[in-house]
Amino acid sequence: MDITSTSSRTEGSTDTREASGLVVYVCRSCRDEAEPNAEPRPGALLAKAAIALGTDANVEVRSVNCLANCKRGASAAMRTADGWSYVFGGLTPENAEDLITGARLLSTSTDGLMPWRGRPDSLKRGMVARIPPLNFVEETS
Repeated sequence: MDITSTSSRTEGSTDTREASGLVVYVCRSCRDEAEPNAEPRPGALLAKAAIALGTDANVEVRSVNCLANCKRGASAAMRTADGWSYVFGGLTPENAEDLITGARLLSTSTDGLMPWRGRPDSLKRGMVARIPPLNFVEETS
């Protein structure tokens, strides 16, 4: 398996999906604990499926070498230009559609947070972290 590339996109390509500022990153190097030497890796299968579904759904999905969430792989992350970012673990290749659903929820959010209602179960129980945007200032009362 080639895990040296950092993006599924071609250099210099213009993609209108980037306009939303939302990108889903899927770790393609995640292994199966039960079969660590199995090829293709579950992460690569999840990435391939999510990229295909994302293309059909107009959601930017990129394959990355490693998200350093090995204890909870397969993993994916979502980030938005001005909203919160999310890291998910414990995913399977069958959760590719859940990632696209989550991306749609996050992209239509008015407060930059992925709504709990409507979020697929794999993204509820698999959430590892929620990271505030760079411009975040905590409100105190």
